[in-house]
Amino acid sequence: MYRAGTERAEEANLAALEQVADRLELDSQARSAARELYLSQLPAPDRSKPGLRAASLYAGSLIAGDQRSQTAVADAGDVARLTIQQQWRELLRDAGFEPPSW
Repeated sequence: MYRAGTERAEEANLAALEQVADRLELDSQARSAARELYLSQLPAPDRSKPGLRAASLYAGSLIAGDQRSQTAVADAGDVARLTIQQQWRELLRDAGFEPPSW
C-alpha cells in the first residue's frame, strides 16, 4: 500500500509509465495493475525507476491477461530485458500473487 501523497510525488514517473504503456498498447486493466505495483514498490535510491516501471508493466500485463514479452516491454521502456527478468517475480510476490513457474 502507498500513501496518497506518493501518487502526486511520482506524477512524472507515472506519466512515463503511461507513455510506455501507450507504446505497448496495453489495456486499462494492465495499466492500472502496473500503476499499483509501481506505487506500492517505489524504488530505493539505488534502484532504477525506469527498471521498476518496466517490471511493473510486464507484471501488470500478466495480471490482466494482456501479456507482452519481456523483450517488447524492455524495448518500449528503454531498459535491459535482464532488468525486468530480475524484478517481475518479486513484484508479484510482494503484491500477494504467486508468479508462474516458467
